[in-house]
Amino acid sequence: MSGTFSSVPQVDYSRLNDPSTRGDELAKLREAIFVVGFLYLTNTGLEDLIRRTHDEIPRLFDLSDETKEQCNMIHSPSFLGYTRLGAETTAAKTDIREQYDFGTPGMKEWTNQDPFWQRLEGPNQYPDSPGAQALVEEYIAKIDELAQRFVHLVAESLALPADTFDDFKGNMSRLKFVKYPRSAPNSQGVGPHKDSAGLFTFLSQDNTGGLQVLNKNGEWIDVPPIEGSLVVNIQQGFEAITGGVCAATTHRVIAPTSRTRYSIPYFLGVRLDLTLKELQESAAHIVQRIPASDDRKKRAVDVPSEFLSPLYSCFGEAHLRNRILSHPDVGRRWYPELYAKYSQQVLK
Repeated sequence: MSGTFSSVPQVDYSRLNDPSTRGDELAKLREAIFVVGFLYLTNTGLEDLIRRTHDEIPRLFDLSDETKEQCNMIHSPSFLGYTRLGAETTAAKTDIREQYDFGTPGMKEWTNQDPFWQRLEGPNQYPDSPGAQALVEEYIAKIDELAQRFVHLVAESLALPADTFDDFKGNMSRLKFVKYPRSAPNSQGVGPHKDSAGLFTFLSQDNTGGLQVLNKNGEWIDVPPIEGSLVVNIQQGFEAITGGVCAATTHRVIAPTSRTRYSIPYFLGVRLDLTLKELQESAAHIVQRIPASDDRKKRAVDVPSEFLSPLYSCFGEAHLRNRILSHPDVGRRWYPELYAKYSQQVLK
């Protein structure tokens, strides 16, 4: 097993579910999880849904500004809804993209008796466009079913019981429709980062390109589109749960120069009430059982992320900080005191 990578591997979902090919494909999945932190998941059975969704997305962004502003994220303490171009930051730099954020439907309405971070789970705002809500809810339902199955397969590839990570799953996961307009060369679509919202990301990208991942040699590796596939990557939640043995990989999007780029990421969420103590205890237990080299486990002493910061009572608070700083206009409106506090904090 090599220590770095020069391309992102492909894992065939249909072979993972075929008893005759399952063992070989689980080995490929394990290699991708240990070495790269990214993989293409092919033959998922969702190809038609992915195609239909990509066909619809441009129309949602072509809606009038007035229509899009009606569901602007500024109206949502849950950070759900439309974000206009240039309103989100990554690595303290403005991203050149606009997007819609949606969450798992049917969340309980927040009350004053609930923890403040529980407001992250809230109702969706849908664009006023025929069929938009139905498409979003269909996509979330089907991608979540696949995501749950995928996490079980990851556990099996690590020689763990399939349900090892079930207790970490959150109530709400998040779906985005993202548009990257044509920009000047080397503009930031999304700056270098690790996904921080949960366990795994399941990304469908169009045929434009621009996604890159950083290998251990400090080289940016292109992740060119493969039609119908999903690009799956480890998030910081899974990195923390596995004590850093299964590490999240830094990635970015270079803004397109000749055509608009559309993408559909789905972020499988972690439960918001997960505490640092519980996380560390679980991670220690899980790491002992993962058949990784002792050297890999020794290197996984710490995971520098919000998940392992003693500044926060639980993941819900840590994730709320992330949202507030990424969407400062929403943060200032709904959480002014927390915005002032988090703006001055340095992660420990």
